[in-house]
Amino acid sequence: MVSPPHEAMHRSFQHDPGLFSRVSRYLGVDIPRPTKAAVLPTDLTETRPVERRVDTLLRFETEAEGPFLLAIESQGKRDVEKPASWAYYTAYLWTKYRLPTALLVVCQDHATAAWAQRAASSGPPQLPTLTLRPVVAGPHNMPVITDPEEARADLVLASLAAITHAAEPCVDAILKALSTALRDAPEDIADPIVEFTAQGLGKYPAKHVWRNLVAVDLSFYKSYLVEEIREEARAEARAEGRAEDVLLVLEQRGLDISDAVRSRVTECGDPEVLRSWLARAVTVPKAEEIFEDE
Repeated sequence: MVSPPHEAMHRSFQHDPGLFSRVSRYLGVDIPRPTKAAVLPTDLTETRPVERRVDTLLRFETEAEGPFLLAIESQGKRDVEKPASWAYYTAYLWTKYRLPTALLVVCQDHATAAWAQRAASSGPPQLPTLTLRPVVAGPHNMPVITDPEEARADLVLASLAAITHAAEPCVDAILKALSTALRDAPEDIADPIVEFTAQGLGKYPAKHVWRNLVAVDLSFYKSYLVEEIREEARAEARAEGRAEDVLLVLEQRGLDISDAVRSRVTECGDPEVLRSWLARAVTVPKAEEIFEDE
């Protein structure tokens, strides 16, 4: 099952193919600015029963160096099988389209990024034959965009910056700059940015920051996605409030609240479960007994 962060890390490039030319300067790669960019089919399956599907495939046209292909892969963790798959993608695309083919791998953590950018060869050390050298975008080289004006100048890049820094302390400031910049953006432009960012943050704590910002800073948007995020934020707020009520009742009754009880209550995101715990908190002789029958 493909995860939302996996989708968001490469879908940004599908939404705005020209993003790669703007990202390349952070990767230390001198790529001519494309005069034209197109999204190509991603299915690389042959007649044999082995499916190979690249995440995103783009074709670029340049005035100085002609056309080239860019395969984009999202990678959330180390996978010893991936270098061979990536080598297959690039070799197959080079053979099929007869065009220079490059590979960009997008990561969200330093360890995965360091692993992904290692060169991998298909042959023994003395006969490397085919060597894969991916270009990697991640928290180590993507910009930290905390100025709303800078974010406004390139909303897609700002979204990618937030996604690739999802686990970094700076992500909160990036998200704030992005939400501020989106206030002036037309809804049809803002909606996909909100979506990519929400998906890309996945299960990182920053997802809560983004949902709160969308609920407050972008409260005037009425799209289904913004409403969905806003409702999630409201549900989380209700759960947090009810968890505080449960703990307050137990404290006011003078009951001892262990760290285990406190953690279980504060980590519960189901308002109905918390409601039942609150009702029990009024009468139970011990704090642990609010969880009885569960």
